[in-house]
Amino acid sequence: METDEAVKKLRGWFSGRLPGEWFEGQPEIVLDREEIAVVGRLQAPVLGDDVSEVERAAAVEGGVQRFREETRERRIEIALEAEHRFRRKVSWGVAVGDETVMFTTLSVPVMTRLRQSERRVLDTLVAAGVARSRSDALAWCVRLVGKNTDTWLTDLRDALQHVDRVRASGPDLNS
Repeated sequence: METDEAVKKLRGWFSGRLPGEWFEGQPEIVLDREEIAVVGRLQAPVLGDDVSEVERAAAVEGGVQRFREETRERRIEIALEAEHRFRRKVSWGVAVGDETVMFTTLSVPVMTRLRQSERRVLDTLVAAGVARSRSDALAWCVRLVGKNTDTWLTDLRDALQHVDRVRASGPDLNS
């Protein structure tokens, strides 16, 4: 888990580095050991009240695609600087309304040991066509758990940040 200080430093750096016209407000910065995800909020398309949901969704999709294409070169330039400076890959995404679209993300291999009953769950998901492989099935399970336990995970992350703050305020054992 990363410290509040690291996230604040990243948020400050990206706030100073990103063009002000790209996003509404500050982008969300999500940090883990391998990746920095930058998710900015785009203004929702201004459409009339008589527009169908299909048209509204297509307008959002078109706006996201336009933003992605128009900002590609600058995003790559900024990502390369950040990757050199912070030693992590940078992923980009946007939020419009309730929808978040990630342009680039890392798929990081994770080693795990599963018992036969747990492997059978993954194999069932593969056999049912929910996932193409055990790896995809495990990722599907993780997303499902994350989606259904959002409050619990948020509380756990908050508690871990509190532990980091307490550790930081303690004596330095390396001197």
